[in-house]
Amino acid sequence: MEQKIAEEYERCEQPTLFSVWSKLLRACQERALLPPSDQTFCLAVKRRPQHQQALKRRGVRAAYPLAEFYHELELRTPRHGDRPFEIAHLDHTELDIELISSGTRRNLGRPWATLLTDAFSRRVRAAVLSFDPPSYQSCMLALRECVARFARLPQTLVVDGGREFASISFETLLARFEITKKTRPASEARFGSVVERLFGTTNTRFIYNLVGNTQMTKGDVREITAAVNPKHLAAWTFAALLERLQQFAYEVYDQLDHPALGQSRREAFATGLAQGGERAHRVIAESEEFRILTLPSTRNGTAQVVPGRGVRINYLCYWTDGFRDAGVERAQVPVRFDPTDAGFAYAFIRSQWRQCVSEYHTVFKGRSVKEVMLSSVELRRARQQHHRSIAVTAHRLAEFLNSVQADEAVALQRLRDAETKQAPPCKNQPQVTTTPESAPSSESLRLMEYTARPDQLEVYEEYQ
Repeated sequence: MEQKIAEEYERCEQPTLFSVWSKLLRACQERALLPPSDQTFCLAVKRRPQHQQALKRRGVRAAYPLAEFYHELELRTPRHGDRPFEIAHLDHTELDIELISSGTRRNLGRPWATLLTDAFSRRVRAAVLSFDPPSYQSCMLALRECVARFARLPQTLVVDGGREFASISFETLLARFEITKKTRPASEARFGSVVERLFGTTNTRFIYNLVGNTQMTKGDVREITAAVNPKHLAAWTFAALLERLQQFAYEVYDQLDHPALGQSRREAFATGLAQGGERAHRVIAESEEFRILTLPSTRNGTAQVVPGRGVRINYLCYWTDGFRDAGVERAQVPVRFDPTDAGFAYAFIRSQWRQCVSEYHTVFKGRSVKEVMLSSVELRRARQQHHRSIAVTAHRLAEFLNSVQADEAVALQRLRDAETKQAPPCKNQPQVTTTPESAPSSESLRLMEYTARPDQLEVYEEYQ
């Protein structure tokens, strides 16, 4: 019986108990042995090691809840650190709520939340929202928020194996401020139990009490009717949800008693800070260098300076007077760009960062990089229908963004970006000063006013 269970039942094909017991009966008859009953066979299966059985039948993920609970980073490293800011966890989750546009009341989908929490005090260091999936932008915004609130960054940052945590921009920022990155093992959520538990608490105590939450979609979706569909009941906007989420994380959740700490998270933070010291040498000032370092870069981190054109970033050319230097032309220079504004970029020239302006600044100013990327994809698709392979240029992108044939994906992305910009301004956002040479004219402002809202496209066509 033990042999049949090990060889026939504990397999990835997941055979049923009855089929394996039938094979056992046949084997006993061939050997003239008294076969066990089905009840005895079922009890023998349950007495087997459950972790090994689940590992053989359903794989590593299914067997993980039955494994030994061990989640230390290293043998010499305390589980949650000895003081505040020693160990922090950074992760993303898609909130279970549908949002709408404040202007058109159109459904914009579910937002992503990026949370940075301290492992010692369990205090939330930063909470930011974004409509885009987890990316370098979300990581940078969370670190900016942490510096804006505490003027500090953690000494050790625990992350999962996501691609956004392995980008050049993220690694450069951690190296600049001497932050050690530790990657959690794949498919083992207990190593990040601090932030994973925070996700569940945020949903159960806050999100599930709001109109338009999607917790009913986790059950039988066939029972959902139009009257209770979360997409039809959505009433929260991006700015309102961001304000309330930060209020919940920074004020309400921060003062709730934690059972493992025996006190609130704010009290545990103050006690740990008094015992561990202020550590003033770790204070980070909100300087121009820090704001530029929190901006993403290209895949290689550099771009070539083309004489008379400047650097090319995301199909757009950016120019500054520093590119006239003969020693800089045709050289690879480090570059940075703002994901929320495609009209500006930065280039590292002669040991300093210089602000660059797009060649079509009046068109791309205020538009996110994702909106420009969606436009380039749609433009390629339209050109392929004519069996021609034409390179994407900034001029064609500018014409496409101003045309009335914009794809619905671009319009949806524009609404999402508008909702993000309507959120309460944070002091950690980079302030970009527009020079007089790059300021748009009154004619361009009128064009941008018509094209800012999709419902005024007909008015804009008449104006043209």
